[in-house]
Parts: sequence; structure tokens; C-alpha cells
Amino acid sequence: MNLTKNFTLAQMTRSGTAARHGFDNSTSDPAIINNLRLLCKNILEPLYDYIEYPIQVTSGFRSQRLNKVIKGSKNSQHCFGQAADIVVDGSNSLIFYYILQYLPFDQLIWEFGNDDEPEWVHVSYSKKNRREALKSIRIKGKIKYIKYE
Repeated sequence: MNLTKNFTLAQMTRSGTAARHGFDNSTSDPAIINNLRLLCKNILEPLYDYIEYPIQVTSGFRSQRLNKVIKGSKNSQHCFGQAADIVVDGSNSLIFYYILQYLPFDQLIWEFGNDDEPEWVHVSYSKKNRREALKSIRIKGKIKYIKYE
């Protein structure tokens, strides 16, 4: 099922972790599918049009089962189809800055990496976008989120 021109439901629900653990991470929930469609329409598709090369969704929708396996936040927007972790072959910092400046995001996180390049970018979209930009870092083995400036 196509959610938008360049993004499918299968792409947004694919999970190597779920496959390794022997379960399906797909969804037929209309509310989740609608949220995924809105995420693709408002964030991923405009981003794709800007960079003009494929965006790899490393984590989109997460079923409660998958979220438990990966020890994700109980309130993760991934579980509602509102978030995606993405990378590109080019520059992840380029996509971070483009989203930050031009797109209507709810939460945008520069995930680990260094000061020049994140390992990946987390982005979410909801009906009430907070425009919260953060940077994740590890301090003594713990993950901390600081306001991105």
C-alpha cells in the first residue's frame, strides 16, 4: 500500500529486529496508517523532493511487542505511527537542518554521532507540532537529551 508517492506501508513498518525475533511488525490499524501517511506527506515526501535520493527508514512504526523488545519508551511516537528514524547515503546533518528550517515537525532529534554528523535523525509529526529540537548524547553509558541550539 502506498502512503505517498515514494513511501509504502511496508517500508514504514519493516523491522529487522521483529524478523530476527520471529514476529510481524505490520499494522492494519486505520489510525496508525493515517498517522504514517501524515508523517510521509508532511515530512518524508518533501524531504525526498529536496534531496532527490532515497531516504532509508531504519525505524518507523513499532508495535507494542517490538517496542518492548528494543526497550523503547512506553510513550514512543513510533508506536502511534508518528515517528521515523531516517538516514541517507549523503549527509544526515543536511536532512536534520532541512527539516529544522523548513518542515512542520513535532520532534526532531540529532541522534548521537558527533558535532558534524548524526548517526541518524529521528523525526515525528503530529496534529499539534511542538517543534522540539534535541540532541542525544551518551554520558557514562546513559542517554541524555539536550535542547538543540
